[in-house]
Amino acid sequence: MRMYDIIRKKRDHSTLNASEIDYWIQNYVQGQIPDYQSAAMLMACYLNGLDEREMLFLTQSMVASGEKMDLSAITGIKVDKHSTGGVGDKTTLVFAPLMAALGFKVAKMSGRGLGHTGGTLDKVASLPGFHDDFYGQDFLDLVQNNGLAIIGQSKELVPADKLLYALRDVTATVDSIPLIAASIMSKKIAMSSDILILDVKFGNGAFMKTPEKAVELAQAMVEIGLESDIKTAAIISNMESPLGNCIGNSLELYEAVQTLRGQGPDDLSKLTLVLVKEVLSMAGKKQELEKAEEYIKNGFACEKLLQFLQAQGADISSLHKEAKFPLASYQIRCLADESGFVRSLPAEQVGMLAMRLGAGRQKKEDKIDPLAGIVLLKKPGDWVEKGEPLAIIHTNHEDLGQKAAIDLQKIFGIADEKPVLPPMIYGTVSESGVVIDGYK
Repeated sequence: MRMYDIIRKKRDHSTLNASEIDYWIQNYVQGQIPDYQSAAMLMACYLNGLDEREMLFLTQSMVASGEKMDLSAITGIKVDKHSTGGVGDKTTLVFAPLMAALGFKVAKMSGRGLGHTGGTLDKVASLPGFHDDFYGQDFLDLVQNNGLAIIGQSKELVPADKLLYALRDVTATVDSIPLIAASIMSKKIAMSSDILILDVKFGNGAFMKTPEKAVELAQAMVEIGLESDIKTAAIISNMESPLGNCIGNSLELYEAVQTLRGQGPDDLSKLTLVLVKEVLSMAGKKQELEKAEEYIKNGFACEKLLQFLQAQGADISSLHKEAKFPLASYQIRCLADESGFVRSLPAEQVGMLAMRLGAGRQKKEDKIDPLAGIVLLKKPGDWVEKGEPLAIIHTNHEDLGQKAAIDLQKIFGIADEKPVLPPMIYGTVSESGVVIDGYK
């Protein structure tokens, strides 16, 4: 078998078999196939696509390039969650403790943020002392004892993905649904959970700009999950505007805590409960949704979050009800320059502005300012008077904050008439198929 022949076969629109894909992936990881041939192969896949079997073979081969996380020693139903990314998306920090409160076990491997989308690890790392480097038995013990653990990506799991993504990033082959699906699902399958829930976002602040593309990606990932004997479903959610009111790492962590105390924004609370409802359905425990809502009201779910953070070394003193949460040195108001309804608030532009404040990374080596960010006081559909605050900029650099307040004012779209807003939940993709407007 020669890599040249495999590239030519895919170039000519033929379907690859499992052994051909495996030959490519395993030999590339071992350094036997040069970057230029893998780059040619990625472009052939990008241009000609991969069918369902090819996507499955690619995912399986990527999983086989490294170790798998054996969770069999953990009792109970193991749940994993993945979001395709967005602005203000701290859903994992609400969903995971809530599932742990319900008796599920959440063993999650997360990444750090890059660009306008935030990373879960950056949010929890905003607390002093938090560690994400628990592996092997230490990781299993954390999940077993606390119901939840979130760690950084292991070099041993799916090394093929790291190599291929770096190559895709410089060869204009990132935005390929088959390649995205294989990348995401290889890491999820390597974690070997029983149930996987996907939050596939669309809109201005998402990778998929239209709901149709989000459904296409969700279908590909759900199919791979089901073929890999993992109960898998996806919620298709709107990321036209930021999720919740806070953008920035420590601010988002605080908003997650408040949401688990029943005091969070409606959109974040609703999305979390939709994800929980879908997992409970897959687990045959639909009746426990009321229990989930009760655990928010009585604070038990929030205690699970604090327990998990403390178990991983974090100083949680600032998260107690009576504590004063740390803020950046300056809080600068962004004021409306006219009265009207907020018509639009493009998530990507808000996320890019937060990144420039220090809440995100433009390059992997950039340093995060955990206290930097934006708190939105108005969102699409809200009325605002001229001179009234639209948002508050949190920064440790006054000049940067003053400029950001001016820039943010321009991002808000103001209109005379109240806009008709699309639903946050577009639909669901599961073993039963695609349901559009399945949730209201």
